[in-house]
Amino acid sequence: MKIGILKEEKVPADKRVPLTPKQCRMLLDTYPNLRISVKSSNIRCFSDEIYIAEGVSIVDDLSDCDVLVGVKEVPKSSLISNKTYFYFSHTIKEQSYNRELLLKMMELNISMVDYEVLKNQQGKRLLGFGRYAGIVGAYNGFLTYGLKSKKYNLKAAHKCEDRVEMEQEMAKIKLDCERIIITGNGRVGNGILEVMKKSGIKEVSKFEFLNQSFNESIFVHLNTMDYNIKIDGSNSSKSEFYSQPELYKSSFMNYAKKADIFIAGHYYSSGSPYLFTREDAKCSDFNIKVIADVSCDIDGPVASTIKPSTIANPIYGYNPLTEGEDDFNKSGVIAVMAVDNLPCELPKDASEDFGNEMIDKILPSLILNDEQQIIKNATICKAGDLTPNFEYLRNYVNGN
Repeated sequence: MKIGILKEEKVPADKRVPLTPKQCRMLLDTYPNLRISVKSSNIRCFSDEIYIAEGVSIVDDLSDCDVLVGVKEVPKSSLISNKTYFYFSHTIKEQSYNRELLLKMMELNISMVDYEVLKNQQGKRLLGFGRYAGIVGAYNGFLTYGLKSKKYNLKAAHKCEDRVEMEQEMAKIKLDCERIIITGNGRVGNGILEVMKKSGIKEVSKFEFLNQSFNESIFVHLNTMDYNIKIDGSNSSKSEFYSQPELYKSSFMNYAKKADIFIAGHYYSSGSPYLFTREDAKCSDFNIKVIADVSCDIDGPVASTIKPSTIANPIYGYNPLTEGEDDFNKSGVIAVMAVDNLPCELPKDASEDFGNEMIDKILPSLILNDEQQIIKNATICKAGDLTPNFEYLRNYVNGN
């Protein structure tokens, strides 16, 4: 088998890679019949020379490869017919902007394997950049609070060489008795918690957060059922909440009244109650001054997230009174960090983490055998048509 690593061509440029040079070398040493070629690129976080130093071929043409792996969507003009592709296609939710891409892959007889739907037999996702979204998002939350409070200044994550340098910057954080809310229990939430552990800030229970005073900074980690309660006041049930979210309302304001910073890493399901609304944010006792919205659902469960921000300009202000954008330094204006491509700020670390999961959980199924049908079940199209698992996209591809 010959694997080709694509050159990322989506704009703005993405410096991440699916496999680092050292990971390629390890794979070549592990699988004698495997060949790897890397398409030359001047934007990667790992240069062509670093791949060459590991004995990996740099080429300008990947047409002799069997499998092509990348990160972001491949431009339609760059697709090669009759190949197997691995990347984030952003088509499984019927995204209108990538419909033509899916049609083109079907036309070219491409087998498209989407990272987002690579799952084990229990239905758990196997690959993703969520951990580093959480790591960078939490750091950016502290960066934002430093600017808003004028207590300290952190170097932007994307200007750090790697995670080690970013974490060294955290020594500059100066807090008094700030109170922080964390949401999220998946990859993103776990990434956030890694940074919180590094910060040395004390974690407290939700009861302590709501009812006790502290002479140090503290944080509380909330799960879904900590801020959703039954409308009728009866006992809550997680299974019922997931199946009938309309029976629930948010109790997040209980925490918002006592918090200074909110780092949001939760998964939001359509139909669930918003954490807080625009009307909630107008309340005089809404106390949150900085929101790092890693989840970044626009005009959704976090009312202040009215648009995504960018790596170059990561912070904007949300004025609760006008419900619009404002100077984040103004009193009463919430400073919002809502960068929607956070792992790109630490491309080397994020790529290594992703590649390790790829090597451990996916490539044995690709190179040896797909006994558990992990790859088969994540293949969106093959042989010029949708696969049975993705027949639900039929109206989407037909333009209906």
